[in-house]
Amino acid sequence: MENRIPSFLLTRSTAGPFERGKGKVKISFLEKGIDHLAGLIKMGYAQWEWSSQHAFPQRIDARVKILFLLFFILIVSLKKDVLPEACIWIFVFVLTLFSRLSLFRVYKRVFLLGLVFGFLVALPSAFNVITRGEILLSIIRLPRSYRFWIYHIPADIGITREGIHVVSMLTVRVINSLSLSFLVLYTTPFHEIIRALKVLKVPDSFLIIITLCYKYIFIFSKTIEDMCLSKKSRVVRELSSAEAREWISGRMAFTFRKARLRCEEVYRAMLGRGFFDSIKFYGSRKMCRTDWCVAILLFSAGILFLLM
Repeated sequence: MENRIPSFLLTRSTAGPFERGKGKVKISFLEKGIDHLAGLIKMGYAQWEWSSQHAFPQRIDARVKILFLLFFILIVSLKKDVLPEACIWIFVFVLTLFSRLSLFRVYKRVFLLGLVFGFLVALPSAFNVITRGEILLSIIRLPRSYRFWIYHIPADIGITREGIHVVSMLTVRVINSLSLSFLVLYTTPFHEIIRALKVLKVPDSFLIIITLCYKYIFIFSKTIEDMCLSKKSRVVRELSSAEAREWISGRMAFTFRKARLRCEEVYRAMLGRGFFDSIKFYGSRKMCRTDWCVAILLFSAGILFLLM
């Protein structure tokens, strides 16, 4: 029988660009970073799955949780010792266990952000150049001390006991603040948070800005993911760094133009539907006995931590 298969299908291609990377197309780390960032943003803000679980903290009134967040963040900011801060962290961790949240996903973000915005930001304060005190670990020895304007650089540069205390305090404060914020965000639906802020007399213009930003985050992250996916589906060779930077800069300009157009469209749609600068909520439920008991318990715990 005659062979009807085309010859190019029977011949193995030896083209160089298609064999690079053993059949895999390498994507620039810039594109991978943008794609990963978009997914992380969408995952971080898509918290309705956790807030709809039938756990104990999810059933508490949102007004109680918002006041709990503000009160405990104030306590975290006022405490000056590591021990009370550690006790607050244990207390929040226990509440997170009761809420049935994914501890790995929650505290992975908490410790990552705490490392960046807490430890790394405060790390220079551990040296005696900034925080004077008893040197525990000597790092550099200079021939003599120097003075530049108002700054004094000692001959022996090292890590001080007081500096370690400052770094540890700031890191623990950031971690506790993030733990409290994520606990409230992941156990409370977004509309309930806005409703609670409305009851607490937060200005309507501020609530409108928060709501529009929250809604647009999903559109923005989805748009970036679609652009990265369409780019990957059309790539048949490895891009150079210059080509990747050119594509990313073009997508940034495209996203900026699209954001401006979407903002105008949303504003015209709001005006067409009778928008006015106030928010009204209907069907607000009253706080039950359980909400009042939990509020008293959390307030008592906060007073106890404040007196430690």
